[in-house]
Amino acid sequence: MSAPANPPSTPANVTPKKNSRKRLWLVIGSLLLLVAVVAGAIIKNKGKDKALVVTTEKAIIKTIIQSVNATGKVQPEIEVKIAPEVSGEITELPLREGALVKKGDLLVRIKPDNYKYQLDQREAALASARASAIQTKSSLLKAEEDYKRSQDLHGKQLISDAEFTASRTAFEQAQANYDNFLAQIRSAEGLLAQAQEQLSKTVIYSPIDGTVTSRTSEVGERVVGTGQFAGTEVMRVAELAKMEVRVNVNENDVVNVKIGDKGRISVDAYPNRRFNGEVWEIASTARTLGQNTQEEVTNFVVKIRITDRDAAFRPGMSANADIETKTVTDVVAVPIQAVTVRSREGAKTIDELAGDRDKKAKETKGEGAAAAVNQKDQRERERADREALQRVVFLRSGDTVKMVSVKTGIADSTHMEITSGLKKGDEIVSGPFSTITRMLKDGDKIRLEPPKKPDERKRL
Repeated sequence: MSAPANPPSTPANVTPKKNSRKRLWLVIGSLLLLVAVVAGAIIKNKGKDKALVVTTEKAIIKTIIQSVNATGKVQPEIEVKIAPEVSGEITELPLREGALVKKGDLLVRIKPDNYKYQLDQREAALASARASAIQTKSSLLKAEEDYKRSQDLHGKQLISDAEFTASRTAFEQAQANYDNFLAQIRSAEGLLAQAQEQLSKTVIYSPIDGTVTSRTSEVGERVVGTGQFAGTEVMRVAELAKMEVRVNVNENDVVNVKIGDKGRISVDAYPNRRFNGEVWEIASTARTLGQNTQEEVTNFVVKIRITDRDAAFRPGMSANADIETKTVTDVVAVPIQAVTVRSREGAKTIDELAGDRDKKAKETKGEGAAAAVNQKDQRERERADREALQRVVFLRSGDTVKMVSVKTGIADSTHMEITSGLKKGDEIVSGPFSTITRMLKDGDKIRLEPPKKPDERKRL
């Protein structure tokens, strides 16, 4: 056999292996580079995540109006409850609810028959007492003449002492009888006047100009008089031209309210309008709801006169009032949520202080007879913690914050007055609220929340 013409050479077989190894090492290197890049990004993001995401605003100059918000009802300033002082059947009730009345107009008429009978009886009793008094006076005059005669005869010793004494006694008895009938006349006159008064009260006239705002009785119904106890309310008459809002103000807020404070009133029936008002009366006695329960609330009724008279109000309409208790102009102000509290020592948050109190309470728990003392100590610690708190804001300094103690004044619904510690233009952290109150501390790193895109704002 002859040898092959072109036998395979060894170098040609080795070259493909080397190329595949190169490609393998390139793939491995690329993967390692990718892993390194990803790891670096993760490490970078971890370092970046340590910075708290916040929003900031600058301190501004503005006018702040402190107000107290309260809800209540619209009521007339003057409203008269019409309730008869005598009992009986209603025979006439000419006005319906909503009718306009003038002072002196007839409102109610009650059947007067029984009171007429009583009046006749009192007149007869008075006439009888007067007749008896005239008869007794005649007897008195005769007894007086007999006494004077016997007195003269007794002085001349023409009658005995017994006869003189009898004459004097008869005169004194006649005088007493006459005085008694005079008293009966006065009594009969008083009863007659009372009967006349009761008869006149069977007719009730309007005491004021106004409108019938309520009518709870009808002709033919019997009513009970208010002479000795609460009687039947027939109707109410009110001056609807003078209206007020009676709101319930919490005991913590009423100390800031004073006579003459301006009010901005919203009435549910007029959703697109605010009415002007003025505080003209503040209750001296509280109204307590849910007494001796967890829902106990203590309020004071504040009356706000509505000074805008161009709207038609009805008693009982729901209303909301913002009472302007104090105003300051051109002061440094920051958003309310930017101001928080920290302890003076260690700058602890409220949650951390509460945790310290709980820890101390657990350490002292289980001392048996000392339980009451421990509760007292805990209350004292809570009070001490409150006294140790200070109001602060976080001032932005590059990518960190500085905790600054501030003194505050009044506040409105959005901003709080800063009396010391900040100046106009200082950039402070304004959110999120949970970050400011629970997480942020002096020297913490921050990064600003990226601005929202227009589409996101629309969704919000």
